[in-house]
Amino acid sequence: MGVEVEKQGNGLDSVKWLVSFAILAAAVVGNYMYGEQISVLWRAIGVVAAVGAALFVAGQTEKGQQAMLFAKDSRTEVRKVVWPTRQETMQTTMIVIIATVIMSLILWGLDGILVRLVGFLTGLEF
Repeated sequence: MGVEVEKQGNGLDSVKWLVSFAILAAAVVGNYMYGEQISVLWRAIGVVAAVGAALFVAGQTEKGQQAMLFAKDSRTEVRKVVWPTRQETMQTTMIVIIATVIMSLILWGLDGILVRLVGFLTGLEF
């Protein structure tokens, strides 16, 4: 009645995910196996290419397409953010630093008073 069935991806989504994970596993195993024979640069290029291929394959699935849409929407929202100017950032940072120093001094003073009070009450000197 009021229950909606979530749209299932096509039947090949499972195969695509398996291929994607297989590519990533091959990148890890290949990087480990050829650690001595191939230079770090070529191994890094191979791993980056394998990760790109795995992301491409994963992006062809229903969940991958949803993730891509989410990323695009997030990018759009980040563009709408009004970022503070350098002056506002510096002023806010200075306020936080000053407040932190003041609170540190207050807590240091209270700690010293409490240590002396406990020492006086217990007869132990610290």
